[in-house]
Amino acid sequence: MLKEALAAGISVASIEYRTIKDSTADGVVPPVKGPMLDCARALQFCRSKAKEWNLDKTKVGAAGGSAGACTSLWLAFHDDLADPQSTDPIARESTRLTCAAVQVPQTSLDPKQMRDWTPNSGYGSHAFGIVGDTTKKQSSFDAFYEARDKIMPWIKEYSPYELVTRDDPPVGLYFGTVPNLGKVEKDATHTANFGVMLKEHCDEIKAPCELVYPGAPNVVHATPNDYIKATLRPELK
Repeated sequence: MLKEALAAGISVASIEYRTIKDSTADGVVPPVKGPMLDCARALQFCRSKAKEWNLDKTKVGAAGGSAGACTSLWLAFHDDLADPQSTDPIARESTRLTCAAVQVPQTSLDPKQMRDWTPNSGYGSHAFGIVGDTTKKQSSFDAFYEARDKIMPWIKEYSPYELVTRDDPPVGLYFGTVPNLGKVEKDATHTANFGVMLKEHCDEIKAPCELVYPGAPNVVHATPNDYIKATLRPELK
């Protein structure tokens, strides 16, 4: 993305954030809060440097793959985390985005949705610090599913699907495989089923969302680069 973005006059910041493992070691509860808030803080930091770095902080897009894609969608859909009353000037900056263009995102962290969409789903328990009981031959995902009601407040806070509203910035979802709803997937963690269901939800509430996969209909922006450039620099043809 770097060369193409710079050629279009778009600055790029690469964010190093704590992984779930790092957050768990730091005692963050739930662990997913670590990478999410790290990226929000990085976004605020970049905005705080707008004058020094010659950035237009009114136009900010997010991109990433897999976990980075999930976090980018979380930022796109979450209410602004800015604290206007903070004594910390960085914390006073906005976390809202202009757009997000992401590859193979996990659009939901709800185990029921994941299993309904893709029966062999096995991803997500670590985000909430849930492990299985080996003495009962219980998988981590089964423990995750059983704990769903208890952790629903966390799911509603950190699952992108739960947060999206009509007034959120536009997002582009990019997958390298075709959807296969309700069927076992070779890579259930990165299945295009995630994209189909978020797109359906966005369409229902009239939130702007473009879904791209091999053979997808109505593709306007073939790549994340195309999406970012068209949204941040629409004057470029």
